[in-house]
Amino acid sequence: MAEILAYKCPNCGAPLNFDSSSQVMKCASCGSEMATEAFKEYDAELQQTIEQKEPIWEDAEVTLWQDESIAMSICQSCGGELIMENTTVATECPYCGNAAVVPSKLTDTLRPDFVIPFKLDKNKAKEALKKFYKGKPLLPKAYLDDNRLDKISGIYVPFWLYDCDTNNHAVYNATKSSTWTSGNVRYTKTDYYMVSRDGKMGFEKIPADALLKMDDTMMESIEPYEYKDLTDFSMAYLSGYLADKYDVTAEQNQPRVNERIRKSVEKALRATVVGYSSVNTKVLSVNIANAQVHYALFPVWMLTTRWGKELFYFAMNGQTGRLVGTLPIDWKKGFVIGGVVLVSVTLILTIIMLLAHIASNVAGPLTVISLLVVVIVALSFIPLFARKKKKLNKNERGNK
Repeated sequence: MAEILAYKCPNCGAPLNFDSSSQVMKCASCGSEMATEAFKEYDAELQQTIEQKEPIWEDAEVTLWQDESIAMSICQSCGGELIMENTTVATECPYCGNAAVVPSKLTDTLRPDFVIPFKLDKNKAKEALKKFYKGKPLLPKAYLDDNRLDKISGIYVPFWLYDCDTNNHAVYNATKSSTWTSGNVRYTKTDYYMVSRDGKMGFEKIPADALLKMDDTMMESIEPYEYKDLTDFSMAYLSGYLADKYDVTAEQNQPRVNERIRKSVEKALRATVVGYSSVNTKVLSVNIANAQVHYALFPVWMLTTRWGKELFYFAMNGQTGRLVGTLPIDWKKGFVIGGVVLVSVTLILTIIMLLAHIASNVAGPLTVISLLVVVIVALSFIPLFARKKKKLNKNERGNK
């Protein structure tokens, strides 16, 4: 069965047909006419789309991490594999908060090519965390405990870094519109254009974290890292900190990186198409070449806290201080605070109403009701003060 090629009218979207008598493309719906030469050029432009091939990312020179001063511990809860100096003791997993971290032998682990050293120490991380907690009255008290804050961990998170060159081609459908008035009639003229762009872009060290258990959105939220501090890896930078072993390969991260490259190319090419009323992307092709991958460690301060059945995370860029986190809500606090606010507002409004009635010398049922409300609201505070006093007396007896 023969396939019928149908063009759509750029004015109304209805099918365009070739009119043999006028030798132009004509829309049966709105009557628009377009030269066939324009469509020939359009077809030719679409045929120029660059052939897209799946990029082959090549690893940099692979070196295994073989050092007797290095040890590894495995979390029995989430499977996290922490690499550290023999002198460093990991008592709690920074990813799930589990205390069951047991020693293991370090085998077949890649040695990093690069590292960005920590620039912010633990005290800076704790200060940032306290500031992050500030002004959040519904936060559970356990989160404000100094003992909890001391468990914040400095950890080097593994990243794959991707280098490549790209050869790119894009085609856009664009319009220019103009309006004018003649007499009582307002006219609109719309011109349609096909815009093409070609360009080459180079990318260097696109980061993608290499941990399955690490939320990609969270890690991208604390980016960017400043590569001015990127240096060749040395064991000296690991002293006093933990490092994680990657569990996502460079190949597994490639679709994510390819998409980041594609979005960057699309944004750059689209920024060159200006002066039109509307622009829509028709074709975008990105061909990746000279692809190479490196292995690196980036600094992150982390704290994981379990509240109920959920885990809540705090992560801070150990170089720039950029942070992100999730926090729980203590609903008991919420009900108490909400109750106090509601009672206070009710009491204030009732007193205002009562004073208004007294000032107007109008006595009656409404004044009596107002007095009763004041008494009831005042009595509702008595159990709170009594409970507080009882607790205070109990503490005093304990001190004696």
